[in-house]
Amino acid sequence: MQDLKKVQKILIVGGGIGGMSAAISMRRKGMDVDLIDLDPQWRVYGAGISITGPTLRAFKGVGILDEVMQQAYTGDGIQVCDVNGKPVHVVPTPLVGADDVPGSGGIMRPLLHSILSRRTKELGTQVRLGITVDGLTSDDQGVDVVFSDGSTHRYDAVVGADGVFSRVRRLLFPNAPGPEYTGQCVWRITVPRPESVVRRMFFLGGELKVGLTPVSRDEMYMFLLEPAPKRDIIPDAELPLKLSRLMQGYGGVLRDIRENLNSSSQIVLRPLEGFLLPRPWEKGRAILIGDAAHPTTPQLASGAGMAVEDALVLAEELVQQPSITQAFESFMARRYERCRLVVENSLEIGRREQARAPMEKQAELVEQSLRVLAQPI
Repeated sequence: MQDLKKVQKILIVGGGIGGMSAAISMRRKGMDVDLIDLDPQWRVYGAGISITGPTLRAFKGVGILDEVMQQAYTGDGIQVCDVNGKPVHVVPTPLVGADDVPGSGGIMRPLLHSILSRRTKELGTQVRLGITVDGLTSDDQGVDVVFSDGSTHRYDAVVGADGVFSRVRRLLFPNAPGPEYTGQCVWRITVPRPESVVRRMFFLGGELKVGLTPVSRDEMYMFLLEPAPKRDIIPDAELPLKLSRLMQGYGGVLRDIRENLNSSSQIVLRPLEGFLLPRPWEKGRAILIGDAAHPTTPQLASGAGMAVEDALVLAEELVQQPSITQAFESFMARRYERCRLVVENSLEIGRREQARAPMEKQAELVEQSLRVLAQPI
């Protein structure tokens, strides 16, 4: 078997959260890393994301927890309220074994991208933008890569971290299933954070699930989950009125948000899609991580965390195991069931939301899942 001490040159396809976390983790272990991303500007879209204690623990693993805590929001617990904003129950967010790791948090996607991209470049990753892969051919000694600009290069291993519509997944497994619409779409908007919002919040018991996540001292984002057939893109100018109609009947801070919606409100509307790629996630010397293998819906706020955990575990196994094959096998043994739990439980919570299950039935699976995810990876 190949001695992994000689396996040093890694290609990571995809410069998102998982790809950058993999680059950081592998560079810290002495590997040479090339990272490519199809977007020539290396941009990030969307509003904020909620993050769990296990995700914050993973951020600590890649060395960015201090920056996240300084610039974003971290705290503990999820406040469950009724549709009028009356507190009903606090879902605990279990500690994950370290006093310096909070139980939950929130961060704007552009800020997280900025933190990770800066660290990726500081550690010496060679970043190429506006390019992807057109071909991958593995043998016992490496992977020959054909890039979309016609150039070629040989690597010891390739990591596909290129998201839910992964190009690497299509190359490795052309007949693999793809993401499916779950029957829900999510509305998101970033708004000023009032002093009354001190932790993540769920508003349950109404027709729709609505939540708030602080993302900084002054900002928070609201999400609203709407059961709906998959539809064409709605023009931006129509979004405030449609969101206002969906928020009718909600009181407290949600009423204030609704009353302040206007033509300048930055509203993001996305369909929720997810699936779990059956084993294997690897073929030859190429492997998939993050949303390329297990894209999930946001009900457990764990999509980003699973991608960062994937990156940490893969880097560990590449160093610890005596061959690429054994490293990939050990990675799968550590990751598959944990990622399966996140995908399947997130989808089940979404089904309960669409069925308008009692709020305790919706909250209990969140609480159960968070207890499992608090266990070591």
